[in-house]
Amino acid sequence: MTSRFVRAAAAGAALAVAATAFAACSSEPETTPDDVITIFAPQDAGQEQNLDTNAFTKLLEEKFDVDLQFETTTWDGAAAGEKRQISLASGDYPDAYMLIPWVDQFSSDELVKLGGQGVILPLDDLIGEDTPNLVAAFEKEPGFKELATSPDGKIWGIPAWNDCYHCSYPSKLWMNSAWLDALGLEQPTTPEELRTVLEAFKTQDPNGNGAADEIPLSAAGGSSLLSYLMNPFVYTPEMYSNAEGTTPASLGTSGDQVVLQPTRDEWRDGIAYAASLYADGLIDEAAFTQNGEAIIAKGNSAEGVIVGSAAMMHPWFVSDDNEDGRYTQYNAVPPLTGPNGSDATYTGGGAGAAPGATFVITNRSSEAKQQKLMQILDFMVSYEGHLLGEFGVEGVNWVRPEAGDVALDETLEPNFKVLALPEGEGLNNSWGPIAQFFSDAEFRNAQVTATDVDTPEGYERRLFEATKLYEGHESDELFPYWDVAVTGETATELATIQTNVENFVVQAAAEFVSGVRDIESDEDWAEFQQHLTDLGAERYVQIYQEAWDASK
Repeated sequence: MTSRFVRAAAAGAALAVAATAFAACSSEPETTPDDVITIFAPQDAGQEQNLDTNAFTKLLEEKFDVDLQFETTTWDGAAAGEKRQISLASGDYPDAYMLIPWVDQFSSDELVKLGGQGVILPLDDLIGEDTPNLVAAFEKEPGFKELATSPDGKIWGIPAWNDCYHCSYPSKLWMNSAWLDALGLEQPTTPEELRTVLEAFKTQDPNGNGAADEIPLSAAGGSSLLSYLMNPFVYTPEMYSNAEGTTPASLGTSGDQVVLQPTRDEWRDGIAYAASLYADGLIDEAAFTQNGEAIIAKGNSAEGVIVGSAAMMHPWFVSDDNEDGRYTQYNAVPPLTGPNGSDATYTGGGAGAAPGATFVITNRSSEAKQQKLMQILDFMVSYEGHLLGEFGVEGVNWVRPEAGDVALDETLEPNFKVLALPEGEGLNNSWGPIAQFFSDAEFRNAQVTATDVDTPEGYERRLFEATKLYEGHESDELFPYWDVAVTGETATELATIQTNVENFVVQAAAEFVSGVRDIESDEDWAEFQQHLTDLGAERYVQIYQEAWDASK
């Protein structure tokens, strides 16, 4: 696939499934009557979602004269993936699976395996006159159909196509402009200028309370921190958000050659820069370990504003109900320019466009059920079905545009406006991202959004405008792993190597920055390189090189 809006986990790397796991599935499973369809799906119980009583479930049941029954899991990726695997291996699996890509979904390699075993059914012959909305979506975005097509050429399931502009450039830096103004400083444009600003944040009391309580630079789990700091030195995707090793985040390219970026001297230079900031107390000591709740507590500290800047996709660490107006103080800082230029991490579509599938039909489903399921899917792909499925009830959760409403992308005609509801109301009116199958750029960016970016209602516009600062800074060294298919025994081999290598890079990078390992020590650097070799780094690069060559 060649569309730039495809972001993906590499085929075969996520939740690789051994053929023996499905021994129990070899016999024909029992099924329910044709008017009862069973579905495995994640359920956001924390937000009071109940798929059995959900308003959209009731709408589908009435519209398609069917009884939908759910086997549910959580939105926790590890737990959801494990429960899905247990469900499949038990042999007592449902008629269909409807998943969320950023929680858990079927990888391309899983689809081929399960399809070959007869556990899931090919959808090719079910896509046609009876699925006009899906066909139209495939025609409108050819990359969507490419995304749905497995390496064996068949369509075993349907993925989510979510063209999220601000998600495509996840490694942003949000800096407190009020602090800059108070100290007479400008936004930094280079790594050394950033150091100067952070030093001023640390030593010159920008919040004016007379206490040395300022945190110059923070992050949650380091997901964007190293990427933003290191791209001026060497192209660095968001490796620290890759703790499960599900993407080849440490790979880059040099011309036509795949390169493991942490083997390069430029990578060492980038880590050395980050380590020097940490050693000087300019990076929050908890930046690599704290969760979202911890940084939210800092961002909304009752003692006043204490966070000078934070590296993350968007500034969710500060809420809009602080009386001091700190919600409006954080603005995105464009990519810094260093020896490697001013690259920005580009993931091409954010969390919702990955090879594989969020929707599959199993061999438990009769022909009548298969047709019903495809009709339900096709409805969710339609404009009306998408609004009702993802957002909820018209007039309660969303409304049609009115005169004077402005779309997020002001060149587009506005299409709908999401309503802010009192806490606890309307939470069980939609399936949310379970129903998000075709959110192309036109759909997403035509949503009505307030023009005042400093209001909660203008938040999407705030993200949209901030992301423009990063667009155009995609690196020539980017490795387009979403275009690369690795299947069969090689995929199984790759899954183990990739997990080991990527997890080690994540761990070692944090240790170098925090001083557990000494990035200036040739001995520590040599030991790091040797351990990469011992984990199979050369074979890792070789597998992807061969697959990339074959994809061209």
